[in-house]
Amino acid sequence: MGLRHDAREWALQFLFQSEFNQDASLDKAFQLFWQFQDEWAAASPSEAAASAKDPADSAHAAKGRAKARRFAEELARGVIAHHKEIDPLIEKYAENWEIDRMGIVDRNVMRIAVYEMLHRDDIPPVVSINEAVDLAKAFSSVESGKFVNGILDRVRMGLDRPARDAVDERKVSPASPSRAPADPPEPPAAPSEEPAP
Repeated sequence: MGLRHDAREWALQFLFQSEFNQDASLDKAFQLFWQFQDEWAAASPSEAAASAKDPADSAHAAKGRAKARRFAEELARGVIAHHKEIDPLIEKYAENWEIDRMGIVDRNVMRIAVYEMLHRDDIPPVVSINEAVDLAKAFSSVESGKFVNGILDRVRMGLDRPARDAVDERKVSPASPSRAPADPPEPPAAPSEEPAP
């Protein structure tokens, strides 16, 4: 998998962990999280073998991991900072579901994807959805993948941005309307039963 996928996985793990262990300091929580990740990687035989092969490859991999860590922190911090905007939006499109009744993995996967769709114009919404579905399937269940996909697709339909493209910041004027989702699309009107003249 790619570095951004790894970063999303780390962001999910961090958000999952923070639901149980709310540290007073977000910086301290990240410090402990990364310390654990480093210890786990050092104990992993595949990581040790990869770093022993070629120092140049090891340095390149370290740069990639650092970049992925920054992205993971941006995602987790963004979700935490915007949860009062994100959670009601998920509930709005998850008919008859309250966010607290959803599985912890499912809701945090959706939080990451919704944060990306609303606040990360460099990421196309369909990429956010696909990544969320993959994470839900990997860490929850196949049914969770379907559940997450259905809700996130409804959020995406309400966005005022292209589904498959990143937004070119040069084309977005400061006066542009917000990209927050609109109300769910109305179903098409039923065809008229009147006979043709």
